[in-house]
Amino acid sequence: MTSGRGPLRTGLTSTPIRCAIFISGSGSGMHAMVTHQQTHSECGHQTVLVVSDQPGTIGLKKAEHLGISAHCIPLPEEDNRILRRHLHEQQIQHLLEEYEVELILLSGYMRLLSAEFVGLWPRQIINIHPSLLPAFPGAHAHRDVVAAGVEVSGCTVHYVDAGMDSGEILDQCRVPVFNDDDESSLANRVKIEEHQLYPEVVDRIARSFKFNQGAN
Repeated sequence: MTSGRGPLRTGLTSTPIRCAIFISGSGSGMHAMVTHQQTHSECGHQTVLVVSDQPGTIGLKKAEHLGISAHCIPLPEEDNRILRRHLHEQQIQHLLEEYEVELILLSGYMRLLSAEFVGLWPRQIINIHPSLLPAFPGAHAHRDVVAAGVEVSGCTVHYVDAGMDSGEILDQCRVPVFNDDDESSLANRVKIEEHQLYPEVVDRIARSFKFNQGAN
């Protein structure tokens, strides 16, 4: 895989940072991010592409309804896990270069990205995780929070590295855990804060950081 990198620039409202959002499910966070971008006149970032690894997911239909180009790239039919992962990410990288993406936003994307892929996008992949990291990483954060009996959970926006929810933390929001909470009730309450926090953090990044513009 090759990285598409060009001249450095900052995100402006007239020339917003070009974002791709990766999803695996309903795309509620993607919908919140795109709605924020489309309704805030001073927003310095814009979603140009939504990618899912799951065929037929409702999130892709939501993206199309919002006027965003939506693509499903399922895992290739390959028995070797390492090669399958490499081929999958290679297909994604080609699509990112085609759309001249500058910033990747993970929003309910359930695949762990390889170190090779992350290395192509240093400090240009961001994720939101439904717990107060470093506590409760992984795919079942709400279940683990409820089982642990803690009184506070929340959500965390962080840079992505090759580990499991281990990248540099950018911001967090705390959410109370009630005695009668189950996974669903806690998830619904945390999701409200996720949809507010994630766009705010990306706003700050677009204003403050420099990105490599477009594909070569």
